[in-house]
Amino acid sequence: MRRAGVRAPRGGARMRYTSIAYGLPRPLRRHILHFEAEIEAAVEALARSLPSGARVLDAGAGEGRYRSYFARQRYTGVDLAIGDAAWDYSGLEALADLTALPFRGGAFDAALLVVTIEHLREPAAALAELARVLAPGAVLLVAAPHEWEVHQAPHDYFRYTRYGLAWLLEQSGFEACQIRPAGGYFRLLARRLLNGLQFFTGGLRWLFFVPAAILLVPPALLLPLLDPLDRDRNFTLGYICTARKR
Repeated sequence: MRRAGVRAPRGGARMRYTSIAYGLPRPLRRHILHFEAEIEAAVEALARSLPSGARVLDAGAGEGRYRSYFARQRYTGVDLAIGDAAWDYSGLEALADLTALPFRGGAFDAALLVVTIEHLREPAAALAELARVLAPGAVLLVAAPHEWEVHQAPHDYFRYTRYGLAWLLEQSGFEACQIRPAGGYFRLLARRLLNGLQFFTGGLRWLFFVPAAILLVPPALLLPLLDPLDRDRNFTLGYICTARKR
């Protein structure tokens, strides 16, 4: 499954406002879609760190959005193909449950689990299976929403704290190297304001979209500037975690 909040949504008047943000200049887009930008930066960093020919598994790949980042490596995308009926899963290398991957043990040098873990009914079993197919010392990149709306219903089961992620990883054979929040309270508040625009889409509600945007967008653009005030970052959109197989 992939990928709520990390790609421009397809279809549905309630989600068209988000698509607008993806058409903005990159600096402004990164300012507004902070969680998505942090995830993309983490994926880029992982791709740069891996040698040519390294075997990379994208678990819950959706339509394989991150394939292009791993042009130097050997990319494999796998998904259960139930996240969005409008998506095209035909370009993936495998359609499979993440708790029963069709790969031999130690087959991969790195793996992605990006905005997918919340859609897994058995996250511990899936992480253990990822550990099985990863070589010792291989890197696992996990992105998990914390304060996020329900998405890809009915396949949306959990939200995670940094402590829950660390515990799951340790129990599954990984060592968490870094778990960092994607923004704090003010970035979270800014995103929630922008989410409010969805209630002014569809039918006659479009008539109120511009007034709502005038009311909500300016504070949403300014609030992230206050984010350094939140040092603990217990309010956050989500977490980006880097772990290694023990």
